[in-house]
Amino acid sequence: MKFGEVPLDEALGTVLAHSVRLPDGKISKGRILRRSDLKALAEAGIDTVTVARIEAADEDENAASRRIAAALAKGGFRLSPPGNTGRANLIAPANGIVVIDEARIHRMNGIDEAITVATLRPFEPVAKGHVAATVKVVTFAVPKKKVAAAIAEGARPRSAIRFAPFGKKKIGFLQTLVPGLKESVVAKATQTMSARLAELGLRIAREIHCPHDTDAVENGLRKLAKAGCEIVLVLGASAIVDRRDTVPEAVRRAGGKVEHLGLPVDPGHLMLLARIGKTRILGIPGSARSPRLHGFDWVLQRLVADVAVTPKDLTRMGVGGLLKEIPGRPVPREQDRVETDPAKAPRIGGILLAAGQSRRMGPVNKLLAEVDGAPMVVHAARALIASRADPIVVVLGHEPDRVKEALAGLDVAFVRNPDYAGGLSTSLRAGIEGLPGRIEGAVVALGDMPRVTPKDIDALIDAFDPASGHTICVPTHTGKRGNPVLWARRYFAEMASVSGDVGARHLIGENADQVLEVPRDNPGILLDLDTPEALAAHRAGS
Repeated sequence: MKFGEVPLDEALGTVLAHSVRLPDGKISKGRILRRSDLKALAEAGIDTVTVARIEAADEDENAASRRIAAALAKGGFRLSPPGNTGRANLIAPANGIVVIDEARIHRMNGIDEAITVATLRPFEPVAKGHVAATVKVVTFAVPKKKVAAAIAEGARPRSAIRFAPFGKKKIGFLQTLVPGLKESVVAKATQTMSARLAELGLRIAREIHCPHDTDAVENGLRKLAKAGCEIVLVLGASAIVDRRDTVPEAVRRAGGKVEHLGLPVDPGHLMLLARIGKTRILGIPGSARSPRLHGFDWVLQRLVADVAVTPKDLTRMGVGGLLKEIPGRPVPREQDRVETDPAKAPRIGGILLAAGQSRRMGPVNKLLAEVDGAPMVVHAARALIASRADPIVVVLGHEPDRVKEALAGLDVAFVRNPDYAGGLSTSLRAGIEGLPGRIEGAVVALGDMPRVTPKDIDALIDAFDPASGHTICVPTHTGKRGNPVLWARRYFAEMASVSGDVGARHLIGENADQVLEVPRDNPGILLDLDTPEALAAHRAGS
């Protein structure tokens, strides 16, 4: 192909390189110039144009791109209708994933700078009718021998890009239970899993709930395998932390094989891949309770599309496996520790929520109700002050002056929440905004819990360890979770984005693999005095 500026009398039959505007319109680039075009150009006072001249050894951009794309389309794609921009697209005929031989695509792109093949990421899901890859010839023509080389590389022995449709798999879902696990959490997990499967055109064929012990899980797995479930998803109430743990041991007892434990995808580290006969088993961590993209989604998609998944395949998922957009990880992981000395204790702030309207208490502001000679909110504030949490931010809303006066003289900072009537979430947001930047986490405490002690709060701070995956610390008493809760800084953005009269409790379920329960002997972590009856009973018993 020859390219350059030529006089009009040499431009007949060449390809116009750049659009030219005329008094009554324009001649667009890529047009093969006719005599009428040359006449119009001359009448406009133009005597030279920049053109490309295609020679016998060349193939024009449209024919070249389409022939290369047609070779790749043999991998199961539809070819887009012919165009005149040097581009041809591969279209997914159904919902599925794209399987790519990366090395061959790289070699195709290295044949000639004018030949480009752009694809989705390997194993990325693609919906019916969407583009999975595009072939674009950059110049107006390319040597025919280069086109032939690209076709040979892309098509032999089979296409370098292949479409794998999602199949109709029978899915079993097993959830294990422990004392204190709320029914609502179990139900929400079923709802989230059903939505995940619906995106693949699937549903839960059979669901089993059983205690989190080896015998019960073994029995559940045997039932699901016998029922013909091709894939069984196991969501444990407790994470799988070793090949000898409850779920993998249950797989072995059921006559199965543990293939791999662990996944270099975050979230998704604690995933188990196993099989019992022809039934594939996925042990999934608690973080999969969140509807956001999860490492196990990538594995499930491949299994549903009948794409082989081996331990080696799992270990190769690490590049691109840091899913930063997932809930609770809106900032890079290194920001969990905000430029502090690792040898020093983390700096943890405190947020005391004291803005509520006390509707359940009637006309009385519960935070100002006297408990053991002092307003209830004072007890909550003193516990935070006496702990290692620093600084302490008190969120004011309802009757702010009265609450502030009750706390006069205490070492706390105040922020006002003008939107306190909008619910707990607005106060949580105000408290987070009132914290300084150089902290690693915060204890969120409630003003109507006067029996929480400084030792309870310090126990949470002692347990906090992002390096070990302990980024949410929750106190428990006799197996029941209470308050306050310590949250790593990484969750602040997500906590600030919630709305309505709810706090951040849903993030505990969505990030179960990051939750550390801290047992406490103090029943006060469960005691909130938000009704006249509760207050009267507490006074009578104290």
